[in-house]
Amino acid sequence: MAQMTVSTHVAAPQEQVFAVLADLERAPERIDGIKSVEILTDGPVGVGTRWRETRTMFKRDATEEMEIAAFDPPNGYDVTCESCGCTITTEMRCVPDGDGTKVSMAISTKSNTFFAKLMAPMGWLMKGSMRKILEKDLADLKAAAESA
Repeated sequence: MAQMTVSTHVAAPQEQVFAVLADLERAPERIDGIKSVEILTDGPVGVGTRWRETRTMFKRDATEEMEIAAFDPPNGYDVTCESCGCTITTEMRCVPDGDGTKVSMAISTKSNTFFAKLMAPMGWLMKGSMRKILEKDLADLKAAAESA
């Protein structure tokens, strides 16, 4: 299982930061890499909420279906996605930190198919690029939360 975590300090209260993170419909307005979001379930955002997200990854558009697996306002939520023979889990956390909130994003991948397991060692080639993408997403979320 591969894992990567990035974090930042946001100069805004935990509840405000969480509200920005959990506002899935406005993600394309706030995160440069996300081109569109299509909510697939009715009702408020919570466990079981599913959406289709299209983003630019490595100069190409990629569309994935995601689902909230755990939801604990204002502390965070977990998202799962099945892609390319892997289960991808993203853990978003918001923790009070002095005059603001520490936001962390941890992504882990688990290879499920023979081909995915065979290709897993090649993941290190993309590690630097993936870290930059995650850091940019977090910087975009920080800017949105601080201006909310």
